[in-house]
Amino acid sequence: MNDIFSSANWLTVPAALVLGLAAALLLLFLLKKRLLRRFEALQLVPDLLEKIRTPVLAFLPVFFLRLILPALKLPPAAGEIVEPLLNIWLILALAFGAVRGTGLAREAVMSRYRLDEKDNLKARAVYTQIRVIERIVVFAVIVIAIAAVLMSFDRVRQLGVSILASAGIIGLVVGLAAQKTIGSVLAGLQIAITQPIRIDDVLIVEGEWGKVEEITLTYVVVAIWDQRRLVVPITYFLEKPFQNWTRRTSEILGTVFIHTDYTVPVEEIRQELLRILEGTELWDGRVAGLVVTEAGERTVLLRGLMSAPDSGTAWDLRCLVREKLLEYFQKNYPDSLPRFRVELPREDRSRTRDNRRGE
Repeated sequence: MNDIFSSANWLTVPAALVLGLAAALLLLFLLKKRLLRRFEALQLVPDLLEKIRTPVLAFLPVFFLRLILPALKLPPAAGEIVEPLLNIWLILALAFGAVRGTGLAREAVMSRYRLDEKDNLKARAVYTQIRVIERIVVFAVIVIAIAAVLMSFDRVRQLGVSILASAGIIGLVVGLAAQKTIGSVLAGLQIAITQPIRIDDVLIVEGEWGKVEEITLTYVVVAIWDQRRLVVPITYFLEKPFQNWTRRTSEILGTVFIHTDYTVPVEEIRQELLRILEGTELWDGRVAGLVVTEAGERTVLLRGLMSAPDSGTAWDLRCLVREKLLEYFQKNYPDSLPRFRVELPREDRSRTRDNRRGE
């Protein structure tokens, strides 16, 4: 043991690491200078260089040391310690770089699309696919990295062979235990491919109105309008019906129902509705109309129909139309608001007239 640590060749290990670190820093400097000169207009270049800095500094010095390790002529006992450690470090550095590279690829793709635009159907579709694929790739990289680290030890490798020899019963038990988990993962893949829902879609789920905030391999988070969060299993969207208000487009029709008296002038109310819609930017100009949809015993029901670019705007537009029509009725046709009529018998009406005359 003393011979291992007393060897002067040990000094070459930190020297090689320092030399590799200097080479990595020089490479990053030259890469930054060249990219900034060639892609000066791109804002992603500084972020790109900042995010690859740590993986490069973690990988290149150790990789350089691993290359020159045979030339260092370390004692055999020392080599048996250093070489596995370097291999493990390289595996972990590569896995870290792969995870970081997956994130960079996602950002590069999503930089071409914007979710804050009104017509963001394509962006939502791409964003949903990218997020699910990113999680799958990251999970696969982590599993492969752990397996590679374990397989670098002979004892663990032999243990793995022994376990695989009796994997029939174990595989059956694990398969039954993980049936729901595997089903959820497969459902997540199906959601990513067929896309019945996308990020930022407007849904009605379990009677709640909200937007899809996050899609994972096992669950979906729906942001409710009152800032609650509804967490729904991913299999729900393959097994149960739900409403998707933005499946093809975000445009939507809104309705306003008003109960009025039979004396209401329908045509004038129709013209007033059109004036209200033309006076607001919430209306997209596609659809506008007012019809009588019901005639009951005491009132008639008017339905105003209007279009809006998205569901949130449609809600605001409907509230505005209700307020303006109510104000219009109060000022111009108060007698057309709902009211009860009572018809008195003739003798009661005669008595009422006589009382009025006596007064």
